[in-house]
Amino acid sequence: MSGSVPAPGPDRPESERSPRGPGRGDAQPADPTPPPKVSRAGRNLPAAIGVGVGLGALLLMSLLVVRGAFLGVVVLAAVVGIWELSTALATASIRIPRMPLAVGGTAMLVAAWLGGAEALVGHLGFAVLLVLVWRMIDGAQGFVRDVTAAVFVLAYVPLLGSFVVLMLVPADGAMRIVAFLLGVFASDTGGYIAGVLAGRHPMAPTISPKKSWEGFAGSVAGSCLAGWLTVTYALDGDAWVGVLLGVATAVTATVGDLVESLIKRDLGIKDMGRLLPGHGGLMDRLDSILMVAPVAWFVLSVLVPVS
Repeated sequence: MSGSVPAPGPDRPESERSPRGPGRGDAQPADPTPPPKVSRAGRNLPAAIGVGVGLGALLLMSLLVVRGAFLGVVVLAAVVGIWELSTALATASIRIPRMPLAVGGTAMLVAAWLGGAEALVGHLGFAVLLVLVWRMIDGAQGFVRDVTAAVFVLAYVPLLGSFVVLMLVPADGAMRIVAFLLGVFASDTGGYIAGVLAGRHPMAPTISPKKSWEGFAGSVAGSCLAGWLTVTYALDGDAWVGVLLGVATAVTATVGDLVESLIKRDLGIKDMGRLLPGHGGLMDRLDSILMVAPVAWFVLSVLVPVS
């Protein structure tokens, strides 16, 4: 028929066929860049391992080469933690006065190093007063909400972090910090491995669906092993004290993870930040460390005399 348009098909002459573009139904070119390897626990595993090794090396270098330099690492971590937590709280329209928190938190950590627990308490009071006065400038709207959140941040980050500094003060403080940190890392690693390989029974599905009782058992096993080795061979303490430290570490670290999960769920965020690839924010790594610090300080102070 004159004027008709031939139907497309394989019988149509090559000269009349239009070039095929990326239309519907056409095959798309494969992306040559493979996606990052993500573990069952939801982490970018190579990035997480690399960042973890780097952080561990930094901590050991600052701790074992110049003990006082570790105080600088703790102060820096606390300031970053305050910044991340205040940024997260801002998503709920909570205005945290960052400057007085950073100044007051730093003063608390330095006071713990120079004057011990008594000086720490005095500087905590100074930090709270500074927050109250600073927030007054912005008026009454949201005053109670913002100040309450700011005091929470002071307690959560620099106050709990001050117990790390208190562990550092004695002559064998470097080894006490090693025992404390290795216990936390062993708890995290043991829980991760056991949870990935055997996790079947959720521990707190409404808070952290990926945390399992099998993972918790791995945390206890890992931290007990680390506690036994470090307390016995690095601090010349009794083996049972190391096991006790391990159990206390695993329990408290798990509570710390769940507490931060609740904070993030309440605020509607996934991570506290993006500073550490494969981990999230620094607070996503500090949560268990901060919660374990006062418990480890107490156990070691009471049951392992200063050598």
